[in-house]
Amino acid sequence: MRRLDAVDRALFDRVALARLRHAQPWLRRLSRAADHGVLWMGTAAVLGAVGGRAGRRAALRGVGSLAMASAVANIAAKQLTRRPRPVLDQVPVVRQLLRQPVTSSFPSGHSASAAAFATAVAIEAPLLGVVVAPVAAAVGASRIYTGAHYPGDVLAGFALGSGLAALTLRWWPRTNDRPPLAGPPPRPAPALTEGAGLSVVVNSGSGSGALLADGPEDTAAVLHTLLPRAQVRVCGPDDDLPALLAEAADRAAADGGALGVCGGDGSVNLAASLAVERDLPLAVFPGGTLNHFALDLGIESLEATAGAVEAGSACGVDLGLAVDGTERRIFLNTFSLGVYPELVRLRESLEGRLGKWPALAVAVARALGSAEPVTVEAGGRSRRLWLLFAGNGAYDPPGFAPTRRTGLADGLLDIRVVDGGSPFARTRLAAAFLSGTLSRSRVYHSARLTGLGLDSLGDADRIAVDGESLPAAGALRLGKAPNALTVYRPEPS
Repeated sequence: MRRLDAVDRALFDRVALARLRHAQPWLRRLSRAADHGVLWMGTAAVLGAVGGRAGRRAALRGVGSLAMASAVANIAAKQLTRRPRPVLDQVPVVRQLLRQPVTSSFPSGHSASAAAFATAVAIEAPLLGVVVAPVAAAVGASRIYTGAHYPGDVLAGFALGSGLAALTLRWWPRTNDRPPLAGPPPRPAPALTEGAGLSVVVNSGSGSGALLADGPEDTAAVLHTLLPRAQVRVCGPDDDLPALLAEAADRAAADGGALGVCGGDGSVNLAASLAVERDLPLAVFPGGTLNHFALDLGIESLEATAGAVEAGSACGVDLGLAVDGTERRIFLNTFSLGVYPELVRLRESLEGRLGKWPALAVAVARALGSAEPVTVEAGGRSRRLWLLFAGNGAYDPPGFAPTRRTGLADGLLDIRVVDGGSPFARTRLAAAFLSGTLSRSRVYHSARLTGLGLDSLGDADRIAVDGESLPAAGALRLGKAPNALTVYRPEPS
């Protein structure tokens, strides 16, 4: 270690000598720009704004990895090493007068943050990673140039940051952008030239996923341009969305055409119910915040759906069924009971004042802080559950945070249960999730089933269907309606 320290100091001295001969002021400015992660937060904002889905995922993973690397490097590692800065006379005079301890040099927190962000971006979007990596390397070089760190500090920071970013794959697997096989061979559907016979409802309250900057009216204008013979109606804040969709479905059935909907998963769920009742194909135009169903079909734009409608390209998908004491409901994506319906209810009560994403953050904090397991009856036994999740089709990744389906017509429900009856269930669940041992945890159970029955919902008075919180009562039966819905989708490439 003494030899390595001597080499490290000798390299630092050479850099200092080179700095006297060839000044590089841009490195000093770059070092300041990276203070407190400002450079990387700005980069993440740009990636999220112009990088598409891959850019948004890269920005999110990058910011998360940066936060983790900064905490480990600056709070944990520096306290363990206590290596002094290489140039002590650069410590501010005020700090010297107050006799505060000099910040430890090893490892370089700036370098750890830079490497974590660049590695995380490369995991989600390799081409974007190629662009970000040289900037991260320059930040590390700037820390040596400014005299803040020895070369060994920077290399250790790079290793720490890259390793922590790679470690996120243990909890957050990389998303596969390839469209899944959404069903058996394509199903016949009418090819509607210029949208003739297509009746579309645009929901103005569905968020801002694919809706253009000027709002739903602008989206309707785009749909008119893409499909000039389609009938497009905007559902405003004072309109009744189910009634408008029912009118559009009746009109499509009379014309021998198809029903279309532009909105989020809740809007698509309503339209799917009507399409099945009237034996109509469904055209889904992504217009919500997340658009899970559309993305799982491989639909990422209004143009993609319009092309499929004109080409008559469609397939069959399964419907999930939830039958309780009040009514029969379908779900295209997910069903759940337990803590999640309460979270959705809180979010819906707050989003009118706060907006959807801030409301979701507040709802998560409130629900997890005050939630209690629900008691249900199954197989003649009483069971306490934190969560019962049922996915319409097999979801990836395994564990507590499913994000993407591998198929939409496999005839199976993806069942995941978090047991609330075991001692310290919430703590054990969190520990298993963080340690990557969730599949072996006794509080978590999963199975792929064709159906599931609960004798009574007990004190679980609400369920969530495709992200919408609904009242429920009585017994519950979950099942499948295989290939029940015909939906337009682009031909897989």
